[in-house]
Amino acid sequence: MAAEMVNPRSDSANDSDEGAGGVTDGEPFDPAFALHRGGKMAVQATVPVRDRDDLSLAYTPGVAKVCSAIAEQPELVHDYTWKSQVVAVVTDGSAVLGLGDIGPEASLPVMEGKAILFKQFGGVDAVPIALDCRDVDEIVETVVRLAPSFGGVNLEDISAPRCFEIERKLQERVDIPIFHDDQHGTAVVTLAALRNAAKLTDRALGQLRAVISGAGAAGVAIARILTEAGIGDVAVCDRKGVVSPDRDDLTEVKRELAGFTNKAGLTGSLETALDGADVFIGVSGGTVPEEAVAKMAPGAFIFAMANPNPEIHPEVAHQHAAVVATGRSDFPNQINNVLAFPGIFAGALQVRASRITEGMKLAAAEALASVVADELSADKVIPSPFDERVAPAVTAAVAAAARAEGVARR
Repeated sequence: MAAEMVNPRSDSANDSDEGAGGVTDGEPFDPAFALHRGGKMAVQATVPVRDRDDLSLAYTPGVAKVCSAIAEQPELVHDYTWKSQVVAVVTDGSAVLGLGDIGPEASLPVMEGKAILFKQFGGVDAVPIALDCRDVDEIVETVVRLAPSFGGVNLEDISAPRCFEIERKLQERVDIPIFHDDQHGTAVVTLAALRNAAKLTDRALGQLRAVISGAGAAGVAIARILTEAGIGDVAVCDRKGVVSPDRDDLTEVKRELAGFTNKAGLTGSLETALDGADVFIGVSGGTVPEEAVAKMAPGAFIFAMANPNPEIHPEVAHQHAAVVATGRSDFPNQINNVLAFPGIFAGALQVRASRITEGMKLAAAEALASVVADELSADKVIPSPFDERVAPAVTAAVAAAARAEGVARR
């Protein structure tokens, strides 16, 4: 009710000069603007404030007792505030969805969307925070100062290569999980789908050679988790071709990438690398020629995840592959980060983890794959985001892995 008083919703395009559709009178109604009017989320109290007694407990003087107890025993903050169940969703607006660098204000609808996905799919409260700065150290310092209010930080839509450095520096400075979903969420879901595709075709990960198109945040993280999981070989390609040690134009991140990928020593273009490859993973956009796809190994897997236009259209991919996945909801096997990040954070918060380790990510991927392990088909190597088994499975696996790796605090 209070939110309506501040920013009343309009359910008809005729209610004002600018209707619910976000357009002037006479223009077509747009339900996207109608839904976003006033924002997509609000803060709601978990305790009543009905009378003087309630007020004295929720605020002064009752609150002073709790404050004093936390001052004496700081760890009590997890028990008597929302800290242990809330995540900051932090962006600088520099790499928003497929829109690119649109700035902090324009990124807010996406960050609000991310926050409601946390709640809907993981039961985790989240707060959108859009920062008006781009310098790595300024972002790090800002988030460090905000960290006492949160149990974890989800970095979102921050451009590479700055995102790598921001995540690393933050995790060095704070003792709560720092997770860049564009990297690790994508990687976890990709690995889960690949595990099941291999199982469906009676192969092991160690038998597969993968080619990744895109050496940005997602491509690097996917290469890393596939290597950790025991992939036979993986080569990563950027706009100039295979990332290999012989190139003199590599960034620090790509030099590191070249050091643990491409055992076969491939050089040249993406199309060259695809010759005989078992797996294509696209996180770059662009279009891969069908002639190159046709040269992949028999029974190949094609995960073309660019949105809205996959690097290889499913109609083409199905002519040459045993399993096809995309990033779109209107095709089978959607590689969707919402399958991973809510449960990963829920598990980490449950045990008050100080960080999210590689082992926790691997556990999340294995748990996610197991949800549909007995129901596998070419069109079902990954569960639906609306499968109610997903979040509990991932949460439990991540919590157990955190305890096993010594980063859990309860």
